[in-house]
Amino acid sequence: MGREKYIPLFETKEARGRVFYRLFSVTVFLGICCIWAYRISNIPRKGEDGRWVWIGLLGAELWFGLYWVITQAVRWKPVFRCTFKDRLSQRYKKELPEVDIFVCTANFKIEPPIMVINTVLSVMAYDYSPEKLSVYLSDDGGSEFTFYALLEASKFAKHWIPYCKKFKVEPRSPAVYFASKSNLDNSHHSEQWVAIKKLYEEMEDRIETAITLGRIPEEERFKHKGFSQWDSYSSRLDHDTILQILIDGKDPNAKDIDGCALPTLVYLAREKRPQHPHHFKAGAMNALDALCFFMDEEKSHDIAFVQYPQHFENLTKNDMYSNSLRASFNVEFHGIDSFGGPLYIGTGCFHRRDALCGRKFTKDCKLEWKKDDDHKRLKSILELEEETKSLASCTYEQNTQWGKEMGLRYGCAVEDVITGLSIQCRGWKSVYFNPERKAFAGLAPTTLHQTLVQQKRWAEGDFQILFCKYSPLWHAHGKISLGLRLGYCLFCFWAPTSLLVLYYSIIPSLYLLNGISLFPQVSSPWFLPFAYVISTQYIYNLVEFLWCGGTILGWWSEQRMWLYKRTSSYFFGFVDTILKMLGFTDSTFVITAKFTDEDISKRYEKEIIEFGDSSPMFTILATLAMLNLFCFVGVVNKEIMSGNIFRVYRTMPLQTLLCSALVLINMPLYQGLFLRNDGGKLPGSLAFKSFVVALLACSSFTLLY
Repeated sequence: MGREKYIPLFETKEARGRVFYRLFSVTVFLGICCIWAYRISNIPRKGEDGRWVWIGLLGAELWFGLYWVITQAVRWKPVFRCTFKDRLSQRYKKELPEVDIFVCTANFKIEPPIMVINTVLSVMAYDYSPEKLSVYLSDDGGSEFTFYALLEASKFAKHWIPYCKKFKVEPRSPAVYFASKSNLDNSHHSEQWVAIKKLYEEMEDRIETAITLGRIPEEERFKHKGFSQWDSYSSRLDHDTILQILIDGKDPNAKDIDGCALPTLVYLAREKRPQHPHHFKAGAMNALDALCFFMDEEKSHDIAFVQYPQHFENLTKNDMYSNSLRASFNVEFHGIDSFGGPLYIGTGCFHRRDALCGRKFTKDCKLEWKKDDDHKRLKSILELEEETKSLASCTYEQNTQWGKEMGLRYGCAVEDVITGLSIQCRGWKSVYFNPERKAFAGLAPTTLHQTLVQQKRWAEGDFQILFCKYSPLWHAHGKISLGLRLGYCLFCFWAPTSLLVLYYSIIPSLYLLNGISLFPQVSSPWFLPFAYVISTQYIYNLVEFLWCGGTILGWWSEQRMWLYKRTSSYFFGFVDTILKMLGFTDSTFVITAKFTDEDISKRYEKEIIEFGDSSPMFTILATLAMLNLFCFVGVVNKEIMSGNIFRVYRTMPLQTLLCSALVLINMPLYQGLFLRNDGGKLPGSLAFKSFVVALLACSSFTLLY
């Protein structure tokens, strides 16, 4: 196509008002420099009390300041993408490429099969040529219940897909669709809605009954040959390859109830043996909007993958666990996109197969999407299944580049992020697309423990990247832009930041209890830069959060979770990474549960924080909360006894503010320790332990000083 006729399939726009934001950022940076100058110029001399504490605060503030610079790098020039799907359809019509979609699951007890097949049915109903669409369910748990659910879904799809096309159904997940549609005005549509809903409920009931009884119906077991593959099944960690093509999209007889073709549907449980590492999710994995980025004649040749944000359909109004990641998906990823593309986050992503399989990008690299699909396949489904089973064996990857230079990379808890980084280091770029209509929906954790465990895995994996061969600090030098390297460091530095946050959460409060000032008084000129940086950053953070669609209460919950993640999840992620590097522990992969019991769900809907479990992370959080409460009560008591309660606000305003904020933000935790009677409270043993440890720490410090 000639350049004079070229019409882009997508365009990129820079955010407006960046000049004013950059000027604002410069003033904040000057304030940070003044804080550094205050710390350096007022370091106590050798032999004076508090010298090492002061140096510790200097180190913390240096780190916080430098980390703030990284956060500004991803806010410096954010870009936004928009696509032109109508141009794509007109230009390529029936020449669109084949698309493979992978749905992954690992444990039917944590990820219910009915939820998994809702995901499968939603992607099977994509508005895309079914002959060019293939859906693969990778079941790392090797569960016959998941296979049974998919078998049921393959039958229901023959009704669901034509229904979606006929009535332009949105969303296409049956469970979400039926939950959001209580009645329909059109009588004809209403009749079909009732009929399709009945089919879905009957399918759901059969699946749930099988799981409850712990066995597959004998009739189904004898009817479908696939169940025979579980005859040699020992455990989820010891079994043969199980592969079944449930719908063959190339088969002219694979039709829905309207006589239209169906997409290919495949079930796969790769072979697992105790003596062979299986590399968790990475080992298992080896839409028109996305195609606009891949198929633009002038701008698409270097794009390796298109990353979408993840949207959660079960968030409460104020998102009390801060699972929506508003700042990351609505601000930071747009900023990273301007430097060469966002991170690959493991879900909601379309990949160019060549880039994922290890191909290096060069300037003369122009890939053709057209493919000869007219050839006739002579092999039967049985022959294909037998041939391809070897590709999912334990030994297939031995002595190959899979997991090293091809496919998803192994050896890291966040195999997705490290895979995206390695692709970008080979010259490819990525694109971040955040459409108004959410493209991918998932389920967020509904308890505090689930959230913290998930965040620990992310922080631990991101920290591991710093020390691996793909580190953005040294491996990526000269291969990707400085801005993109800083974008990766934004997440890689989560874990080490925890040490400084813990320091800031403990030391100033203890010194406040003893009446020792660590910050300038209100009357000092040095108070101004502290006041300016603190106030402007919290105001900006609130404005940004509200702009991203949050609420004021949601912002307050975000501040609480910011503290909880850094003093528990990120800290344990840091410790575990160091222990792994020293050879004391092995890597594990923790799956986030996707369902909760009824009582937990009710508390979640009411936005009551769910503690419940006795976890080491809760022990740290409770102890820190009690320590700050003792310090706050102790200093208030001293001032009341002295008869000059306002003196502390003049002499130690910032320490008082910090301690007060830590007490206020921990109010739900105090309720969980002492006031609640429901199943979501903290255990009494943990309350006693945190009380004693915090009291001993405060008493010991007071005696020492």
